[in-house]
Amino acid sequence: MTPITEVEGRRLPLSNLEKVLHPSTGTTKGELLHYYATVGTALLPHLRDRPVSFLRYPDGPEGQLFFTKNPPPGTPAWVKTTPVPRSDEPRARQVMIQDLASLMWAANLVVEFHTPQWRAGSQAVADRLVLDLDPGPPATVVECCRVALWLRERLAADGLEAFAKTSGAKGLHLLVPLEPTPSDRVSAYAKELAVQAEADHPALVVHRMTRSLRAGKVFVDFSQNAAAKTTATPYTLRARPRPTVSAPVTWEEVEACDAPERLVLLMDDIAPRLERYGDLLGPLFDPDRAGALP
Repeated sequence: MTPITEVEGRRLPLSNLEKVLHPSTGTTKGELLHYYATVGTALLPHLRDRPVSFLRYPDGPEGQLFFTKNPPPGTPAWVKTTPVPRSDEPRARQVMIQDLASLMWAANLVVEFHTPQWRAGSQAVADRLVLDLDPGPPATVVECCRVALWLRERLAADGLEAFAKTSGAKGLHLLVPLEPTPSDRVSAYAKELAVQAEADHPALVVHRMTRSLRAGKVFVDFSQNAAAKTTATPYTLRARPRPTVSAPVTWEEVEACDAPERLVLLMDDIAPRLERYGDLLGPLFDPDRAGALP
């Protein structure tokens, strides 16, 4: 019998709670749901008012993975959606996770949460910039940290403040709060940063996605600033053998990173970090911290 729980007045069936989803640690679906219930206060502001895309992994990372932007079949009527017109589907809509009940409904589907750099109602007008630093083996997140420190200084020279989070996979994400800016302008500026980083550090950085160019270097992916693209939402679990999280880190941690494992953050690490630091990405919501592109 599927257990039913009540969240904020909504009755939710929660299925397969004993199912192991992260095989390296034996982490079950029930533990995954507990994680999202625990960190919901920190996660929800990063989801709220943004159309959400899901990477679903209902049988764990070794099972079938599929990416969906459309509301999943059976989405409750009380889960909010918003129009997100696409060239191939002008009437398309996407889910918005506005409250804890919606978050727990989505978590029960076993998903990664991915969001764009803009809010519903302002499609293609970004309020943040993102740079995804992706290491090409044998490079690791250690090299990503070196690139992140350079980018932080470069952004600061333009009056922009950067914040870091782990990708939850191999790399690092930098997020910058912006005054509302057309996505194409943000994309162009981000590409300029990536090109300049490569010019200044040709042995360490590459700005093109071509895999043959990336061995031992850090790919500075600027493409996620395009209006149609998304990035792993802060605090989302990732579909990996271990329950890794795309979690914010301090610049002191970035500076001190001398081994990849130092920036691997797992599900059980997040609640203690929130108690210690609060949401390190909270400044993204402060309009006084938002910068203007040069």
